[in-house]
Amino acid sequence: MSHNPIIIALDVETAADARALVKRIGASVGFYKVGLELYAAAGPEIVRELIAEGKDVFVDLKMYDIPETVKRAVANVARMGARLLTVHAVGSVMRAAVEGRAGADLKLLGVTVLTSFGPEDMKEMGYSGEIAELVGHRARLAIECGVDGVVASPLEAAALRRLVGPAPILVTPGVRSAGTDHADQKRVATPAEALRDGATYLVIGRQVTRAADPAGEVARLLEEIGGAGPRPA
Repeated sequence: MSHNPIIIALDVETAADARALVKRIGASVGFYKVGLELYAAAGPEIVRELIAEGKDVFVDLKMYDIPETVKRAVANVARMGARLLTVHAVGSVMRAAVEGRAGADLKLLGVTVLTSFGPEDMKEMGYSGEIAELVGHRARLAIECGVDGVVASPLEAAALRRLVGPAPILVTPGVRSAGTDHADQKRVATPAEALRDGATYLVIGRQVTRAADPAGEVARLLEEIGGAGPRPA
């Protein structure tokens, strides 16, 4: 497999926990997600540390603020050398993010609808339409605003790939092998299904990070998706 589509979510409490997990996984994965929990505990230093070790880093902060704040925050992440960064798929936010990353190599992803959201959450937010409709609308807007791709449930991957075409990055959290616990995710699919439907990267957390043998679980996942036709980066 020339393109390893797995991004491991370092959703752990401390930098020490993150270091230990990366060491246990070893060379089988080179891409890690630093989300709110770890970023709040360890800050940008853990991002820089991972990059210094030759890892690709997905900074998943789902930025959503006034444009000037987003612009400046994105510029700071770009200077760290991160490869991916999430912002909410709101026009003013995404346009500010594109301005903030300037000519850096940082790729921006618009977050469409969180994979933990179901119909009841949409109703609570005041949306009367279907989740897929909102995801499609936000994905179209993201591409129009100049971001590099979107984050969406694997259940929407096929429709999104048809909508945005082959070039944009499509990152799918909510990915679980058959028979594993879905935890707080509501819109999920297997890794092979997500890749067949057009995902570029699969964000996988607890299935690997809470496994007795994380490296062995990664190896099993890579074998599981070996024939799924992963998309190139």
